[in-house]
Amino acid sequence: MSETQSRGALFRIRRQPALILFALFVLIAAAAGTTIALSDNTSPADSARTVSVDPLITKVAQQRQQLERVPGNAAGWAELGAAYVELARITGDPENYGEAQRALDRSIEIEPEGNAEALFGLGVLANALHDFTAARTYGEQALALRPESADVYGVLVDAYTQLGDADAATAAVQRMLDLRPGVPSFTRAAYDLELHGRTEDARAALEMALGAANTADQIAFARYHLGELAFNSGQLDEAEVQYKAGLPANPESAALLQGTAKIAAARGDSARAIDLYTQLTEIAPLPEYLIEFGELLESAGRPGEAAGKYREVAAQQAELAAQGATEYLDAALLAADHGDPNEAVRLAQLEYDRRQSILTADGLAWSLHKAGRNEEALGYADQAATLGWRSATLAYHRGMILAALGRSDQAADTLSEALRINPYFSPLHSPRLQQTLDSLNRR
Repeated sequence: MSETQSRGALFRIRRQPALILFALFVLIAAAAGTTIALSDNTSPADSARTVSVDPLITKVAQQRQQLERVPGNAAGWAELGAAYVELARITGDPENYGEAQRALDRSIEIEPEGNAEALFGLGVLANALHDFTAARTYGEQALALRPESADVYGVLVDAYTQLGDADAATAAVQRMLDLRPGVPSFTRAAYDLELHGRTEDARAALEMALGAANTADQIAFARYHLGELAFNSGQLDEAEVQYKAGLPANPESAALLQGTAKIAAARGDSARAIDLYTQLTEIAPLPEYLIEFGELLESAGRPGEAAGKYREVAAQQAELAAQGATEYLDAALLAADHGDPNEAVRLAQLEYDRRQSILTADGLAWSLHKAGRNEEALGYADQAATLGWRSATLAYHRGMILAALGRSDQAADTLSEALRINPYFSPLHSPRLQQTLDSLNRR
């Protein structure tokens, strides 16, 4: 078997559905003609920003100058649109999404038929705005024009997974591996394997991604996710090794700085963690980083400062909505933990009605729990557990719901499992988990 065949076979072992949003850095790079690292989730995904903003700003300026000279260049407008999407994701400035939309629309106006580059860019933009139905449509249209494009399959993976179309997502990941085994496809395979509890296989896939990396950003990206895999398994020393190993490749990586900050928080060095998160949110004021910072401040007994971070996130979410973002899950979780639980339920239900993934099921379960509707919450928490993902956060949510229902033995088992997975998953919620578990064990 050749090396390429063996890489593809990694994912074929017990092929299972993928249910996570993988970030779109490498896809944007393909459209924009730049080399940048693929990222995750997530949310999700969207967590690993490893690209310096200065080269991208320069590229946008150069592209606009070229289009002033040749305004009828449809491919150039598509390239500009993709660059604006990436700029929005790095800087957190949602106005760049509007610029991306205008550039991509202009490309379609110039070349309304057979414009695969613009359709691809519109798919990337739709995924970034969490309009996954539109992203699926654009991706499928682009695929009809470019059936052998691994990058287009990447757009479809992101859309299918978030829409809950697990079989289609799995097929798209496998097709990416078949077409172009490399950093994007190995990374997607790694996430899928991790989500199904196959941590060692996921690590092997990420090692393949590291071996395939041929740019500094890709190396930093692979190291970051190897660090994340270790951190999410409670292996702080290994996580620190991986984060540090990525820094020589990209000393300016916000993602690697975030990893280092999480390590400090997990080891109880709140002062250092706060200093690192201050630096991080100054250079990358992204919602997930601000929420992490807020929860760290709250755990350190500084609720007023924490509330300020949450307000910043709420303001960003309002700006994103003004630019056409239609995703409510992050807003629901923010409201559940730091705002109005009833509003959290409303938002989580809206998102779940659009797409039934394990992430939306978990978000709705947690929102219902915080609103005191635990009987309803448990069904969604059970749904979120169906894939076997070894996530301390999901286990914590389910365990707290079981505890609220008076199912003490099951709650204790589930909360204990969360601690076995990763006792450091949150500086705010880990202590709450331990307090609840201690109370259950005294009964």
